[in-house]
Amino acid sequence: MIHEWWGLNDQIRVIADRWAKEGFLAVAPDLYDGKVVPIGRSDEAAAAMNALDFPQAVRAIAAAVAAVKDDPRCSGKVSVTGFCMGGALAFATSTQVKGLAAIVPFYGIPAAADWSKVDAPVQAHFAIHDEWATVGKAKEIQSALGDRMELHVYEAHHAFCNDRRPDVFNPGACAQAWSRAVQFVRDHSA
Repeated sequence: MIHEWWGLNDQIRVIADRWAKEGFLAVAPDLYDGKVVPIGRSDEAAAAMNALDFPQAVRAIAAAVAAVKDDPRCSGKVSVTGFCMGGALAFATSTQVKGLAAIVPFYGIPAAADWSKVDAPVQAHFAIHDEWATVGKAKEIQSALGDRMELHVYEAHHAFCNDRRPDVFNPGACAQAWSRAVQFVRDHSA
């Protein structure tokens, strides 16, 4: 599970715990090496994200995927999910790591990607009111991936699953997206 531009904070840890409570082995790599930006300090978060070496981050995610696959508790099937920056990195990882069970990005778009390299099914979650990870961009990816990608669009704002941000948190959309994501990962992990 890949964190937002705030870093590996308590909100992301809670989501990783939710995956674990659903019966999955959940791992959330720390791509900022311990740096956590307080939610609401968008300028700092943007600076942290812009300073991130995205190819190196994808390599770190690939290493986490390999470690999970080697864990005796793992069935051998690994999915990648993420939110915001983490959603973009989940998409990017799907173009670099072969043999993933599923990819579940939430409102994130990578700068560029070779979609022909994706071999995992994708279920993407986007918000109508999002000026960064737009529905239009998501539809372009869906067009490139064809039937390998489900796209779900919600009457919500960017970061609608972040319950630490009351200005955008949408409990209904989040619950629906969560239910869909869990079922999708279950379906592709059997």
